[in-house]
Amino acid sequence: MEKKKKRLVLRTVILAVLALAIGYTVYGTATKEKVELVAVGSEAPDFTLVDLNGEKHKLSDYKGQGVFLNFWGTWCKPCEKEMPAMDNQYQVFKDQGVQTLAVNIAQTDFEVQNFVDRYNLSFPVVIDKTKSVMTAYNVGQLPATVLIDPEGKVAKIITGEMTEENIASFMELVKPK
Repeated sequence: MEKKKKRLVLRTVILAVLALAIGYTVYGTATKEKVELVAVGSEAPDFTLVDLNGEKHKLSDYKGQGVFLNFWGTWCKPCEKEMPAMDNQYQVFKDQGVQTLAVNIAQTDFEVQNFVDRYNLSFPVVIDKTKSVMTAYNVGQLPATVLIDPEGKVAKIITGEMTEENIASFMELVKPK
């Protein structure tokens, strides 16, 4: 008889814990903040990230310029392929009012610096250590690029690898008139 009582109490406790967990999950989902998706035409979410030289880059500081905002990782083969092409086009467009900003997703300074050195990249490279910018821009797969016009609005969103010709035409798209 004692064993049956203990078993009943244990089962009741387990059931109560499960009911609380389910209730908490349902409540959390119902009251969760709605994340607004970044879409073409919407205002680009502002952020501040630090580059490998310790300099801060705030998106709103580039207002009046086009911004080629690229999300990438050192392990991403398509990212690796497009980086030299991005650097070539950065050299062409940087004096025409188009800024390139490469946002690495949460890797170490050492890994990123080695990558930048290997490809001799000249554009600013920042690291999103907490993935907050990645989250704000709803980036899922890499590489991903968000083109921001001189007014700070999202002009185009590209996922996947780009050719140098693509990159040139995208930079032309956000170049100030």
